[in-house]
Amino acid sequence: MKKVFMLMTLMLLFLVSCGGSKDSKADAGTTEKGQKKKIKIGMSIDDLRLERWQKDRDIFKAEAEKLGAEVIVVSANGDSQKQLTDAENLLSQGIDVLVIIPNNGEVMAPIVDEAHKAGVKVLAYDRLITNSDVDFYISFDNVKVGELQAEAIIQKAPKGNFFLMGGSPTDNNARLFREGQMKVLQPLIDKGDIKIVGDQWVKDWLPEEALKIMENALTANNNKIDAVIASNDSTAGGAIQALNAQGLGGKVPISGQDADLAGVKRIVDGTQTMTVYKPIKTLAEKAAEISVQLGRGETPESNGVTNNGKIDVKSYLLSPIAVTIENLKDTVIKDGFQKESDVYGK
Repeated sequence: MKKVFMLMTLMLLFLVSCGGSKDSKADAGTTEKGQKKKIKIGMSIDDLRLERWQKDRDIFKAEAEKLGAEVIVVSANGDSQKQLTDAENLLSQGIDVLVIIPNNGEVMAPIVDEAHKAGVKVLAYDRLITNSDVDFYISFDNVKVGELQAEAIIQKAPKGNFFLMGGSPTDNNARLFREGQMKVLQPLIDKGDIKIVGDQWVKDWLPEEALKIMENALTANNNKIDAVIASNDSTAGGAIQALNAQGLGGKVPISGQDADLAGVKRIVDGTQTMTVYKPIKTLAEKAAEISVQLGRGETPESNGVTNNGKIDVKSYLLSPIAVTIENLKDTVIKDGFQKESDVYGK
């Protein structure tokens, strides 16, 4: 009996020890000592040549590091094939989470599968990765962005010839902005109040491309353009150069987005009608929090889903804010996004 009792005791101790070992490995976010491990985040950004993404990078990195994570940042400089290679290189560095601001949401889809094979979660930041099993998406309500742009312009020009300047044709957000713009414009087009005299998309959101497009549009329409719906501040800047050259700067209402310093300075100068402020600090800090949670195997909070053509992706969407000369100080400057001295300084 004693031998049987001892044998049963040993078996029990063995099972308990195995159970303890299993539990310690079950939590991907802890070390063997039960401490939270340091999460390693790879961040692949479309193009750090743009002021907007420099701000996102700095805020995201600072918040992630505050949460105990390490962040490796790379820029594709507007090249989708380079971004694929960049992402593969990040995966080879033993990251836990891959954060992607895609140049082309469709081109980046295969990297999601590669990441998952390596046990790495993927967060689509601001721009959706389409036709993929991406784990999470954080952005703003981008259809609403387009609505705010169009609403601000028709307040200044309720009738006339409108030129539509879309963003990069490879950027899914650009399509969502257009969807929102047309929600506002289509009823006025149907009534005959508004005529669309041109509609072009700007490669990589580059201002020099927008400048050429606007020059050609003005020539084709004998300068008879009453309003321009530009989808962000960099494209608005290029278009305004062309308008200024024809003496039309400040006379033709034009929209923007991102509240870039150059854009808000043009609002003060009167050459740009509005921009859309997306509280990037909130976006970047929340994205850092979500990234760390994904790296630890936790389930981040979501407030909706976004269909990417393949699945409904768990999403966290923030609200954008229309900014004009009337509320510039109470939004962009009050939040510290731009300094008053920089905006109003000479």
